Amino acid sequence: MFAARRWFALVLALTLGACATSAPSPPKSALTILVSLDGFRPDYLDRGETPTLSALAADGVRGAMRPSFPSLTYPNHYTLITGKRPDHNGVVDNTMEDAEIPGVAFKMSNHQAVSDGRWWSQATPLWVTAERQGVHAGTLFWPGSESEIEGVRPSRWQVFDEKLASNDRVDTLLSWIDSDAPELGFTTLYFDVVDTQGHHYGPVSPEVNTAIVEVDTAVARLVAGLKVRGLYDTTNIVVVADHGMAPQPLSKLIDLATIVDPPKVRLVGTGSVVGVRPLVGHEAEVRAALLKPIPHLTCWEKAKIPARFGYGANPRVQPIVCLAEKGWYFTTATSIKKRWDEHPRDGGAHGYDPADSDMRAVFVAHGPAFRPGVVLPVFDNVAVYPLLTRLIGVRGEKGDGRILPIGPALR
Repeated sequence: MFAARRWFALVLALTLGACATSAPSPPKSALTILVSLDGFRPDYLDRGETPTLSALAADGVRGAMRPSFPSLTYPNHYTLITGKRPDHNGVVDNTMEDAEIPGVAFKMSNHQAVSDGRWWSQATPLWVTAERQGVHAGTLFWPGSESEIEGVRPSRWQVFDEKLASNDRVDTLLSWIDSDAPELGFTTLYFDVVDTQGHHYGPVSPEVNTAIVEVDTAVARLVAGLKVRGLYDTTNIVVVADHGMAPQPLSKLIDLATIVDPPKVRLVGTGSVVGVRPLVGHEAEVRAALLKPIPHLTCWEKAKIPARFGYGANPRVQPIVCLAEKGWYFTTATSIKKRWDEHPRDGGAHGYDPADSDMRAVFVAHGPAFRPGVVLPVFDNVAVYPLLTRLIGVRGEKGDGRILPIGPALR
């Protein structure tokens, strides 16, 4: 049994030893489950659609997190699991290029690239640290978990399947917990439906509310499954999101070709955050076109990105980075047409300034490590990693955050 579990079991056994001999035996293990609700804003808990998550928060901890820049899915999931901001963990955008990996465009839709460990090798995810220190990990969908990183894979993992229903994801995780080969000390669980519906219909929509109900029901299924196995009282559940969501009207879709001549640039990532590489011989005219006041869009040379974003040193960051004003979306004519054809309605987007309240991500924690009824001030999401290393009892890598903002929530 792992060191952290032995410690917890000893404390629990000494406590229960004073009870009547007829008291049930303590559960055999302690477990930490990290649950990601992609695109779940903290204020979604106030809509009356989340009885399970709200109960976990009331009997545990609730807070709101500022995402790291850029407030996109892959960069922030890797920040949460490594403790390093995107500029330091190497996952600087959902779409990337790297001179050291020529001819390959990293995109969420490119499974071959997503499962290539070279893209994830600039930081060590928690499951690698855990496995090296004797704590077996299971990753039911988490960016990076499909690839071998530093020669290590989690003990249990599965290729991302967007079509796998939320309840089926819970059942898969519970089946892993039931297995004795190996006994897991740390797991992840990922749900994408709230983010998907947020993009399609916007954060203030009946469809998002339905998605919120779906993930809350799935978390209820997880809680019930832990209870029937006698594991609920010794399991720490940490619920996070990678970012929030803002309304994004169709009227605020802008073709980048109206700002910069397409044959003169390589666009690496578009939307709320735009990465631009001027093509050889066109550097001066591209800089002139972008590094001037543009309505609803601000562009910087990478060395001059505001320090508060902690972004711009990584070689994967493009020479020019542009950030849209909230609600605006700068992309190509082809992408705009596709949006009109597939979802001809106002929707939602993220990737905007992490300081904006609409970009905040939910944080809920419950279990033996946490005090009940704690509401934390807003904190940066780099604090989650040192919390997780403490919960599972491993020595973490040096990161960009400290556990201090979450400290008042701990027993």
